[in-house]
Amino acid sequence: QVQLVESGGGSVQAGGSLRLSCTASGYSRWMGWFRQAPGKEREAVAAYYRGNSPPYADSVKGRFTISRDNAKNMVFLQMNDLKPEDTGMYYCAAEFSGVWNVPSNWKYWGQGTQVTVSS
Repeated sequence: QVQLVESGGGSVQAGGSLRLSCTASGYSRWMGWFRQAPGKEREAVAAYYRGNSPPYADSVKGRFTISRDNAKNMVFLQMNDLKPEDTGMYYCAAEFSGVWNVPSNWKYWGQGTQVTVSS
């Protein structure tokens, strides 16, 4: 069992930046970030499982960066040049099988941290 706790969400204006953090109760080889906007399905943002070439959703490429600190069992999401369409609840996830960008393939989830971007 892995427990995940996210932090770092908040409200920013378009063009601003936020850094999300997720702390895991234990080591997890695969960790990722998802988000869910009101009335929409949860979607993949990024995952850290391929070391130097983590996958990103097309909508965040070049703006978001995922990283991790294995010693502290933490994963981060640096979000730059935020846009109103980035607004949503951001969730940390751990351990998956199959395709990384399918939420149902991930085993553990955090409670989420809200990100709101105003225009």
